[in-house]
Amino acid sequence: MKVVKFGGTSLADAQQLHKAASIIASDADRRIVVVSAPGKRHRADAKMTDLLIAGWKQVAEGKSPEREREAVIQRFAEIGSSLKLAASDIEEAVTPLRSLPQAVDSLEEPFLLDLWKAAGEDTCARMMACYLRSIGIDAEYVNPGAAGLLVEGDSGNAVVLPESMVSLRSLRDRKRVVVFPGFFGYTPEGRLVTFSRGGSDVTGSILAAAVGAELYENFTDVDSVFAVNPALIPNPKQIAELTYREMRELSYAGFTVLHEEALLPAFRANVPVCIKNTNNPAAPGTRIVSRRAVELSPVVGIANDDGFCSINLTKYLMNREIGFGRKLLQLLEEENVPYEHTPTGIDNFSIIIRESLAGDEVLNRIVYRIREELQVDDVEIVRELALVMIVGEGMLDSVGVVARAANALAKAGVNIAMINQGGSEVSLMFGVRSEDAARAVASLYHEFFYDEVLHWSLLRHKAAL
Repeated sequence: MKVVKFGGTSLADAQQLHKAASIIASDADRRIVVVSAPGKRHRADAKMTDLLIAGWKQVAEGKSPEREREAVIQRFAEIGSSLKLAASDIEEAVTPLRSLPQAVDSLEEPFLLDLWKAAGEDTCARMMACYLRSIGIDAEYVNPGAAGLLVEGDSGNAVVLPESMVSLRSLRDRKRVVVFPGFFGYTPEGRLVTFSRGGSDVTGSILAAAVGAELYENFTDVDSVFAVNPALIPNPKQIAELTYREMRELSYAGFTVLHEEALLPAFRANVPVCIKNTNNPAAPGTRIVSRRAVELSPVVGIANDDGFCSINLTKYLMNREIGFGRKLLQLLEEENVPYEHTPTGIDNFSIIIRESLAGDEVLNRIVYRIREELQVDDVEIVRELALVMIVGEGMLDSVGVVARAANALAKAGVNIAMINQGGSEVSLMFGVRSEDAARAVASLYHEFFYDEVLHWSLLRHKAAL
C-alpha cells in the first residue's frame, strides 16, 4: 500500500486535478490519497486558503464574508464543471462551504479561523472523490474526525495524539480508495484544529505511518529536491536520495519542497518518502530514507534562510557561573520567545532568534532584563542575519569540510558572523549578513559541487604518491 499526497499546485485547476487522478489510477497500490487546497493557477492568482482566510477576517470584524466565500465556491464549481461532474455532485462538494460560521459566537476566533482554513482541503477531498468515481475508480471521501485523527494543541499548531495511530490503521482495510483532506484533525472534544501551514504534508506522513505504507509519495511541482535553490544557482544538481536527518535540516534552513515537521511520523515508522512531480510523474524523484550510501561529496545540499537576529552577550568568567545558561534561557521562556541556536564561548553567549517572533519592544525588554538580571559586561543585538547551512551525512567521516567552507566564503568576501555545528555533524551552519547570503550560497555550491570531482581526484593522487 502507498499513501500519496498532492500539494496545492497539483490541484490548482481541473487540468491539474485530472493529472492527479491519472497518477492515482496508474498504480493500484495507491490506496490512500491526501489532498491540499487548490493553489495558485498563475503568479497573480490567490491560493484557496488565502481566500478563506480573507473570509474569516470579514467575520472576525463583524462583516459579511459572502464575497470571499462565493469566490471560493465559484472556483470549485469551475473545477467541477471542467471535469464534467454532475451539478448535484458539485453542489454536494461545496455545501459545507455554505455552512461556515458567519459570526463569532461560542467559538474563539483562532478556532473559527481553523474552520475556515480547513474548508479548502475538505472541499477538495470531496470533489476528488467524486471525480475518481466518475472515471471508474471506486473512491470515498473520509473525514479526519470519522477516521480518528485526534490532535491536541493550539489553533494552527495541532499535534497528533498517539491513539490516532491505532484508529487510523483501519484505513488500510477499506476496499475503496480513500480520499482524505490534509491539514487538520479533531480534538477528543470534537473541535477542529489545523496543523501549521503546509500541514497536509504532515497528514500524509501520519497516515503513511499509521497504515504501515511501503511508500509515502509526496507530489509537488518539481522533479526532485535540488542541492540548492534553483533561483540562486541555474540547473543545480538533483538529489536522488537523502536521509530523514538531511531533509529535516534542509527544510529547516529554507527548502520549501516539504514541510519541516512532515518527516517525523514517517521517520519513526521507517516509511520511505518519495518527492515526485505531478507534471512529470515518470521522473524518479527524490527518495528520503533512514540510511543511504554516502557518495563522493560529503555535502548533499546547501540551504539558506534570512530574517534572523543575534543577541550577543559577554560576561567575564561566565563559564564559572553555575546556572547562567539556564537563567538566560528561562528569561527567553518568560518572554515567550523561542530560540534557534546558542553558539557559546568561555565568556560569550549568543542567541539566534527569528525576528518575526520578537518585535522591537520585546527585544529591547530582553536586552534590558539581561543587563539587569544577569549582570553582563556587554550585550548587543545584531540584526539582518541569514543562516547558510551545508548538509550531508558524509561530513561525519570527512576531514577539512569546515576549512573548505570557510575558505570558500573568504574567497567570496563573505564575513562569517557565527559558526555552529551540531553533535551529529550532519550539518554546518554559518551566520552571515542577509545581503551576503546569495553570494555565500554560490561560493559554497561551487566549492562542494563544481569542484568536487577535481578535489577528490587530487586527494587520491596525493595518496598514491
